[in-house]
Amino acid sequence: MKTYFLSFLFLLVSSLSSAQSYFDDGLSAEWHRQRRDALRELMPANSMAILFNNPVKNRSNDVDFIYHPNTDFYYLTGFREPNSALIIFSEKRMIDGMETDEIIYVQPRDPRSEMWNGKRLGTEGVQEILGFQTVFLFDDFGKKPVLNAGDFDKILSMDLGAEIEGSSANAPLRRMIADFKKNANYPSDKSPVSLQMYDLIRATDIENSANVAQIIGRYRQRYPEVENDEILRNFVEADSPEKRMEVKSKIPASKTDLFALSQMMDVLREVKTAEEIALLRKAVKISAIGQIEVMKAAKPGMSEREVQGIHEFIYKRYGAEGIGYPSIVGAGNNGCILHYIDNDMKHMSERLILMDLGAEWRGYTADVTRTIPVNGTFTPEEKAIYELVLKSQEAGIALCKPGVDFSEIGQVTRNIINEGLAELGIIKKGERHNYFPHGTSHHLGLDVHDRGGYGALKEGVVLTVEPGIYIPEGSDCDPKWWGIAVRIEDDILVTQSGPENLSKDAPRTVADIEQMMKIPSILENWVLPDLD
Repeated sequence: MKTYFLSFLFLLVSSLSSAQSYFDDGLSAEWHRQRRDALRELMPANSMAILFNNPVKNRSNDVDFIYHPNTDFYYLTGFREPNSALIIFSEKRMIDGMETDEIIYVQPRDPRSEMWNGKRLGTEGVQEILGFQTVFLFDDFGKKPVLNAGDFDKILSMDLGAEIEGSSANAPLRRMIADFKKNANYPSDKSPVSLQMYDLIRATDIENSANVAQIIGRYRQRYPEVENDEILRNFVEADSPEKRMEVKSKIPASKTDLFALSQMMDVLREVKTAEEIALLRKAVKISAIGQIEVMKAAKPGMSEREVQGIHEFIYKRYGAEGIGYPSIVGAGNNGCILHYIDNDMKHMSERLILMDLGAEWRGYTADVTRTIPVNGTFTPEEKAIYELVLKSQEAGIALCKPGVDFSEIGQVTRNIINEGLAELGIIKKGERHNYFPHGTSHHLGLDVHDRGGYGALKEGVVLTVEPGIYIPEGSDCDPKWWGIAVRIEDDILVTQSGPENLSKDAPRTVADIEQMMKIPSILENWVLPDLD
């Protein structure tokens, strides 16, 4: 009766949240199982890891945002439904007469809810489709099987401090998390951020303690609870490695580790498997085609939102499930807003338009940026800035080889842009400026800013290379440069034989862009009725 009541409430308040899309051409159940096995190899002996899937997010009144799973949860399970939890054991163990090394808890089948929201897998579907052997309903969490936290040396989890929206749609998730915190003696007198910092200190040695102190120092500037924590403050302010180790010895012992599991997922997700690369190739290919079609269709008088619509139509036309992040389409000075997503300029004039968009294909997202002249021809100033950014980007892409440090890519691209801006008279040589205010590269995968380390590149890493120059109106330079914003972003696969540009199909040079913009668009004669 309780399960039915919860499902009925879920039906009332969440008409869009749990519709499913399991991919016949996506990752296999065996692939996800191998990823769980890979995590076990990283886990300490006699430990358990627990992950919860994302909550439902309300959009307005009784309508929820389209549900998107937690990407770590999806990576390990392939499961795309809310109110679910995953427990992984480092070794097989007998629990209530069963030998298992993993348990997944899911929501029950419910014909009334499924009539509105789409099919649920239920316990049998999770066993048959996703290959799990030990599956229970969310009402069984904490009850069946009975887990004793005292039987484990380490309990690995992630930050569980964020508030979960209070609708009944998330009631099972809130209860599972509360049960876990109680049974695992989850520390409640410290903030999740402070607890993560404690775990970071516990994991460090005397040689690396200064680096950890720097990391915590940055957190102090952002989180008052870290600034006000005496132990963390003493660790950061200690004037020797020995004194930092003395502070470390005063951190209370805890079986619950909120840091290590995140590090392990960084390691696993950094290097892509062949299956992941195949999905990324499709996501990037679709996104590059979107850029090409907009180059053909762009003309003065179009709106930013119309350009966004063409991109996203191409994605849907190929069967992509959506966008990997909010689409950025900024014409003229709007391009100087790095994460400009309003896209509401109605009539673009003869200026540049910066388009940063990416299709999501079977969970994996592309991230491709092109900057083009709305009227098809770069002005001399636009061309000068564009070719400087392109020169910088090509130097960065050339460095995308195994063993090269992430920081080298950023430094090389920045040096070229600094020298070029000085040569153009926009800055003085050596002058600090804010015309290139962001980093050059990030990992790409299930998230647009994907998990991974930022040290030496490895074969199989997929990263972006995206230098840019942004000169807002009113800048301290000749007004002829005002309103010029250029970013060129490509998705690069690191291989032993050198970098592979997955998004190379989208024209990148001035000549190639201008040539592509001369080609008629298939949308040229598509005229819709006037609304007035």
